[in-house]
Amino acid sequence: MTHKLPPGQFETEKWPILHEGEIYQFKENAWQFKIFSEVETEVILSYKEMMNLPKARTTIDMHCVTTWSKFGTTFEGILLRDLLSLVTVGENVKYVKIYGYLNDDPFGYSANLPLHELNGDDSLFVTRYKDAHHEWQDITAKHGYPLRFIPPASFYLWKGTKWATGIELMTEDEPGYWEERGYSMTANPHNEERFR
Repeated sequence: MTHKLPPGQFETEKWPILHEGEIYQFKENAWQFKIFSEVETEVILSYKEMMNLPKARTTIDMHCVTTWSKFGTTFEGILLRDLLSLVTVGENVKYVKIYGYLNDDPFGYSANLPLHELNGDDSLFVTRYKDAHHEWQDITAKHGYPLRFIPPASFYLWKGTKWATGIELMTEDEPGYWEERGYSMTANPHNEERFR
């Protein structure tokens, strides 16, 4: 976390809300999280199983491609590396695609990311947050409740999938939802990698 404002960005203390499609209406009995593709055996977790996993806390700077940046939000959630410890990952896996609800499709939204940049404490599926203006609280439905991926600050926030439903392990990079629509595959805000 650098607290460095990337080029073309402005700082805000608010957490603006932007999303594609309808706000997902959580139904615990129907919700599940899948870890699949280049794994020995895929894993499907219920909401209760997911919430029983160990939690971590970390503070992350967020940078949105729409030009806002928010520094110093502390999140609580499940580290991506802890989720991947539940499966045997294929030896040639180099990328992941993180899925989430888009309208009624649990795999309608996705974002691609390089796996080697997600092994730290700043890659987690979050359930709660706090900042200078809020004590600990659950993320809202508009922010991705019940589970949202928050990427490291080295990625624009569209890589932070709302209403997260799964992780696909991949040997080759593949575009996600916005990448298919012309956004950058790498999405580094400090290099202003907004579009292809």
